[in-house]
Amino acid sequence: MYDASDFPELPSPEGAELFEIPRAPFLETLSTVSKAASRDESRPVLTGILVKLSGQRLVMAATDSYRLSVRETAIDLAPELDVDAVVPARALAEVARIGASAEGDLQLAVHQNQIIIGCDGVWLSARRIDGQFPDYTALKPESFEAEMRASKEELADVTRRVAVLAQRNSALRLSLSEGQLQLRAQTQDVGEAEETLPVSFSGQPVEIGFNPGFFLEGLESVEADEIVLRLINPLRPGLISGESDDFWYLIMPIRLAS
Repeated sequence: MYDASDFPELPSPEGAELFEIPRAPFLETLSTVSKAASRDESRPVLTGILVKLSGQRLVMAATDSYRLSVRETAIDLAPELDVDAVVPARALAEVARIGASAEGDLQLAVHQNQIIIGCDGVWLSARRIDGQFPDYTALKPESFEAEMRASKEELADVTRRVAVLAQRNSALRLSLSEGQLQLRAQTQDVGEAEETLPVSFSGQPVEIGFNPGFFLEGLESVEADEIVLRLINPLRPGLISGESDDFWYLIMPIRLAS
């Protein structure tokens, strides 16, 4: 048996100012961006998720330096609530697990350098991560040279099939031209896959490569039936979104061999 005094004293919600946070939109926003958080402990700030709560809006952002996922959600908040913190992604994953089977709203308190979140009598405290989270607004390109629109479900299905042959860090190769998107993947000594999908495309024909897993997760994060892929050139990041700007996913390309 361990002596309770041997454990560190954890922050308590008692005496702290608690704020009600609508559970469903908070967890939905978290689910959308969480996959982009880094697992590389050498850059601690990227293992967290930026959480901003103020002015009747919730913003969450996560990045591993290869992709950046940002979601903004309208939410009913107390006027005096103002939170801007980088919270460990692992801690928020526990919040999602606890909240998935709960019914009431979340309760949140900020205690010095700790964030305390409760739901149905279960409380979780997490130390805020020190460091400067990347300025996601500055990273979003202001203009693009090409734009593709396609059915999210069809594009995701084709990507899953073709990506089976993208092994050993091989790129998923997207060739875009008027009216069509060709997806290809090849692994030496294994095989090659290729499919063509009808799409709406404007701009000059372009060929670009992406990490297939990152590309697919970006598609799956879009809630709309139609996805929009905006490109600048094969060496600049691509932007995946729905019709609205409440969610966007910036993904770095992979340089393709000629």
